[in-house]
Amino acid sequence: MVQYVSEDPAVGDILDLLSDEYARDILAATSVKPMSAKQLADQCEMSQPTVYRRVEWLQEYGLIEEQTQIETGGNDYSVFAATLSEFSLALADGDFETEIERTEPPA
Repeated sequence: MVQYVSEDPAVGDILDLLSDEYARDILAATSVKPMSAKQLADQCEMSQPTVYRRVEWLQEYGLIEEQTQIETGGNDYSVFAATLSEFSLALADGDFETEIERTEPPA
């Protein structure tokens, strides 16, 4: 499923988010496979609090989603998966317009 959003979700906020190296690293890693905060911290070389702050910000704009990883034995945990597949910015007639394309995250 592909969802296009052609609204302006605060262009500056989205650009700030995507200009953040940690947020981009998290998006890149979770676009391959869902990952836990610990896995993201290890792979992206950042602290878990940093992971959680960026994930919260990414979730606010619908660019990443949280899933529950079910484990036998009852030790379920959260993993995060990117939903962003494309972002574009256009300038027309004095206005900026953003378009965000989202897809179902990898299972």
